[in-house]
Amino acid sequence: MATATTSIQIDDARIASALAVGHHHDAGRVRAVLAKARELGGLDDAEMAVLMGVSDPELLGEFYHTARDVKERIYGNRLVLFAPLYISNLCSNECTYCAFRARNRELARRALTQEEIAGEVRHLVEEGHKRLLMVAGEANPKEGFSYILRSIETIYATASGCGEIRRVNVNIAPLSLDEFRLLKGASIGTYQLFQETYHRPTYARVHLGGRKVDYDWRITAMDRAMEAGIDDVGVGVLFGLFDWRYELLALRQHIEHLERRFGVGPHTISVPRLEPAVGSDVAMHPPQAVSDTDFRKLVAILRLAVPYTGIIMSTRETAELRRETFALGVSQISAGSRTNPGGYSDEERYDASQFSLGDHRPLDEVVRDVAMLGYVPSFCTACYRLGRTGADFMDLAKPGEIRLHCQPNGLATFQEYLSDYASAETRTVGEALITEVIATLEEPLRTATQKMVDAVRAGARDVFC
Repeated sequence: MATATTSIQIDDARIASALAVGHHHDAGRVRAVLAKARELGGLDDAEMAVLMGVSDPELLGEFYHTARDVKERIYGNRLVLFAPLYISNLCSNECTYCAFRARNRELARRALTQEEIAGEVRHLVEEGHKRLLMVAGEANPKEGFSYILRSIETIYATASGCGEIRRVNVNIAPLSLDEFRLLKGASIGTYQLFQETYHRPTYARVHLGGRKVDYDWRITAMDRAMEAGIDDVGVGVLFGLFDWRYELLALRQHIEHLERRFGVGPHTISVPRLEPAVGSDVAMHPPQAVSDTDFRKLVAILRLAVPYTGIIMSTRETAELRRETFALGVSQISAGSRTNPGGYSDEERYDASQFSLGDHRPLDEVVRDVAMLGYVPSFCTACYRLGRTGADFMDLAKPGEIRLHCQPNGLATFQEYLSDYASAETRTVGEALITEVIATLEEPLRTATQKMVDAVRAGARDVFC
């Protein structure tokens, strides 16, 4: 078992060198990088830097086409859907970009009771969700960390009709090794945590109070989580605090560290951009705002640099931009989101939200839109429940073999959604897509998938392989 680490040092000189080398490139160099990326082996620092500088429309087209091809060769044309569930906005940190910061008097504070959490879960289940990302600020109610564990238990125990939440992923503050072991025992899926920014001077400027001021405690959280037995972890950057190019290369170093120490990298990477937040001038005026053009590039670079990893796109972004990133390598999206505790039960209340949303559409509309674009909306949780996590998952993902599970499981869960929750319009679009996709599969996968979908249509539920 890996032992605890005291810190992870991001090599700024290595980043500067890569950016300097990558600045000088031509079309031949770009195409060579793309050819390497198509081998599904990832990219090094200099190769990532080469793609950061691409601006020629023809090369951008080739770049984006390669990103989509790599994603579909690994995962197929499916998009996993989930919803965030904010259980508390109590926080002891002073993060200048966040509405939840401790000194923000403009925010209404709230920690949901277990009964209120169950009510939120029922609302999401009745919409059709099967997986949630539970989110809480870094200040639990009086019961402390046990509040987190009780909340996870409540989510799993709550059902409505024929639906239930089959997997809870968790985004909470860094824990001690013993606490991570308890979290592992709660049967979570992925533990998610963002470093926010890997640039130490910027980190110090935007984190002014609370435990979060400790950069090293935060960056080593994934080491403790993985040592505690949590196989799947999710990393990310809050883009807009510092230069996105630096952040991508620093993130790559963090991933390399996890691969060296534990033999496996992150299960997911999230790519949130700073969005307006109540009581935060930094959020209103990002120090180094990322343009839509650069945002598209960074998503595509991540897909090629770390091809096996799921890339998560939240509802921070507009529906239009989210659609564009589907074709650049995004593999998971949130839908019908609220970022305030109790927001699903009280849809008119936004005074306790963490940030502003760009995509306010309900789940059914997002599902229909995704299907009309030719992607399979997936509610699958099979890998977690069959033990295909950590290294076992990566052994299938890296050569693209996980697609043989993603395709049938995604289609079966999509059919389940269509049968139980979809509007008539969405059902028509979805049924046609399922028929079309199954026809493209090769045998014996085609027959096996058709049997799973037919079983769901006949009344079976939670069918997976």
